[in-house]
Amino acid sequence: MRIRVIGAPMDLGADRRGVDIGTSAIRYADLNHRLRSLGHHVQDMGNLVVPQPESQPLGNPKLKYLDQIVRVSEELAGIVTTILQEGDFPLVLGGDHSIGLGSINGVANVHKNVGVLWIDAHADFNTDQSTPSGNIHGMILASLAGLGNSSLTNIGGWSPKIHKETIVIVGARDLDPGEQELLRTNSIHVFTMSEIDQLGITEVMQQALAIAGQNNDGIHLSLDMDALDPTEAPGVGTPVRGGLTYREAHLAMELIADSHKLVSMDVVEVNPILDRENATALLAVELVLSALGKKIL
Repeated sequence: MRIRVIGAPMDLGADRRGVDIGTSAIRYADLNHRLRSLGHHVQDMGNLVVPQPESQPLGNPKLKYLDQIVRVSEELAGIVTTILQEGDFPLVLGGDHSIGLGSINGVANVHKNVGVLWIDAHADFNTDQSTPSGNIHGMILASLAGLGNSSLTNIGGWSPKIHKETIVIVGARDLDPGEQELLRTNSIHVFTMSEIDQLGITEVMQQALAIAGQNNDGIHLSLDMDALDPTEAPGVGTPVRGGLTYREAHLAMELIADSHKLVSMDVVEVNPILDRENATALLAVELVLSALGKKIL
């Protein structure tokens, strides 16, 4: 596989600072060398330039830093589209989860019926009407599905980017009340941690892959490191107890690799300021490797 790595050090979509240096932490955990050791060809394209919150106006408190996030997302979308058109695999490093607006928009320009696996403690399915915080990283999946503020939904000039029936959220355990209603109303497939406990991660991932891949136009994986339990991934901005274990997360990635449906990936919300000895970035690299074909034997 020819992989192109692009960093999106976005620190505008969330309240807690430090996630912008997650791209460096993941690279420092030897991402590129370890991908090459699997036989992949890797080209690292460096980082997008993202403005710092301290130098920017907040704007609408229900849509914090909206204009800046849209501008960066449009640039990222163009890069991801080009990577795919040239036959390579885009691996996008965050930054907070608002980078998904650009990465998935870029994928959808090429794969019109792409399915999305959103592995996350949160659904990120708020709009500016339901959000309790105004943080745009909590609105991205809804925006991609065509819900919410038009500046977010119409990035690239069209909406929706993804079909609701091929969106699958895995690992959810912290949902806002308004978000819960939007998920129900729009019939979004959500596998909570309770369902993972009851069914097991193998059954959940088999179902999730079947749903996300039903249109046979590939799957985008958006991996938020707070999907894992904080004992495994302490360096995240919004930790929630009771998440995926180390082996559950690896098995989920291995099953994704075995599906041969993965066309693109982003990994987000690594915050080195909150981490211990870069443990979360090291784990992020391990999970990327498993998603991209690493086997135990």
